[in-house]
Amino acid sequence: MNPITAYIGLGANLGQPDIACKSAIQRISAVPRITVLRSSALYRTVPIDAPGPDYCNAVIEIACELSAAALLESLQAIELEFGRTRTGRNSPRTLDCDLIAMQTERICEPRLILPHPRAHLRAFVLVPLCELNREVLLGPPEAQTLEPAGVWISRLSSTSRNEVERW
Repeated sequence: MNPITAYIGLGANLGQPDIACKSAIQRISAVPRITVLRSSALYRTVPIDAPGPDYCNAVIEIACELSAAALLESLQAIELEFGRTRTGRNSPRTLDCDLIAMQTERICEPRLILPHPRAHLRAFVLVPLCELNREVLLGPPEAQTLEPAGVWISRLSSTSRNEVERW
């Protein structure tokens, strides 16, 4: 299998979230058949629809020789290594690894939707993603055509974009 470029969103808001994100990047780079190509800066964001401390967020670009399902499985195993528990939607977490996009793959399965179904709406994903690549195609699962991340970020309010600040 030839390597596919993929983008992974990282987030944490428990413990030392900046260290968790940096450590997660190192841990992901240790997974066989994954090469971390670039990472965005770390960003601070407030939790959405949930209590808790601010999040540290980042996006990484990888070259991957795994299927989307195998990559997702690897990311979820890393979350568990970092002490992730799933107590509820948007609950505080030690680490969250979201598969945002894998080149032009479109998947709509119960366990995996690509591109990520809400990435195009979230400043905490779009700001670090656009730092790496404004051309990554995103959109809702029902969309006939996807649009570049740079188009989606331009649709966000300036207030939303300004809520994402450098760590």
